[in-house]
Amino acid sequence: MKYFLIAGEASGDLHAADVMRALQRKDPDAEFRFIGGDLMCAVGGQLLYHYRRLAYMGIIAVALHLPAILKGLRRCKKEIKDWRPDCVILIDYPGFNMKMAKYVHRQNICPVYYYIAPKIWAWKEYRIKSIRRYVDRLFSILPFEVDFFEQKHHYPISYVGNPSVEEVVRFKSSYKTTFADFSEQHGLEKNRKIIALLAGSRASEIERNLIKMIRATHNLLQTTYQLVIACAPGIAPAFYEKVLARLTAEERAHLHLVLNETYPLLSHATAALVTSGTATLETALFNVPQVVCYHTAAGKLVSFMRQLVLKVKYISLVNLICDQEVVKELVADEMTVSNVRQALADILPEGCKHEAVLSGYETMRQRLGGLGAPQRVAEEIYERLRLEQ
Repeated sequence: MKYFLIAGEASGDLHAADVMRALQRKDPDAEFRFIGGDLMCAVGGQLLYHYRRLAYMGIIAVALHLPAILKGLRRCKKEIKDWRPDCVILIDYPGFNMKMAKYVHRQNICPVYYYIAPKIWAWKEYRIKSIRRYVDRLFSILPFEVDFFEQKHHYPISYVGNPSVEEVVRFKSSYKTTFADFSEQHGLEKNRKIIALLAGSRASEIERNLIKMIRATHNLLQTTYQLVIACAPGIAPAFYEKVLARLTAEERAHLHLVLNETYPLLSHATAALVTSGTATLETALFNVPQVVCYHTAAGKLVSFMRQLVLKVKYISLVNLICDQEVVKELVADEMTVSNVRQALADILPEGCKHEAVLSGYETMRQRLGGLGAPQRVAEEIYERLRLEQ
């Protein structure tokens, strides 16, 4: 059968590639065409557009690159119409993908399956109307989404488990590098424990968060810790150096960067400061106590607007899954150097909240369930298509 997939960012490329491999095991004759990235290309098929040409976030960035985005939409629509796939599989990236779902449905080309549901439980809840009209089956990776879609909106979905669980387990099973070897590879200090800094995947997030994170840890760097920044994919190390130029020489002491080594870094970290997103979940799966930090401009206004706009109590996936504050969230005007410093001290091995965080992580793992999310997606899609033939 013919499968057309659309993944609009690095994480989607990873998840889509896993689904493609699972589909190949079910359907040896599977053909793929896609918008995606290098990982999907490695599986096989025809790349129509690399996600880097379309992956723009925020109103200003989207407006500046609108011609490129519209060109990508047109080409994608034409390819689907001409190729006539047996199904379209959308992975996250709702701004672009919901437009494609609408087009494919209205043209009556093929079923539309959506893997990694749009986070309408947080904002833009009105999108449920479009999902109901244009998506034939929604595959969720977050357990609390089942009640949201099925109980609140009476829209049946499939909870397939969370792919990050499988990705972390797969990494752990093959990663054998010791702390000493990791330190030597990256020029780290072998006699100091690591505090990992995951300051976001976008330049604007890094600019807002990184300096405050570093300054909050200054007292710890006089003793037994070092800071290691996980450079985000797609962000050049030179950008980090530009941001770090705002620090004094003393503040730069015991500070290191690693590129494309987030999982190895988390394997060796004692604690972490993390912005929101999938990184909070991954950090928890590595059992690293964390503080969630997300500074914004006009913090007081943002904190006020958050109460009006967001439909959920928390921003981190850990807390959302557990439905309680397992990890401390410091958002908008709450993210100050002093607040981060105190929250970090609480989760270090000698801190008063260290064991409570680890216990919360165990609850999160139980609620996420076991391995096999990509396989469940592939199996259900394949069986649905087979029954329609």
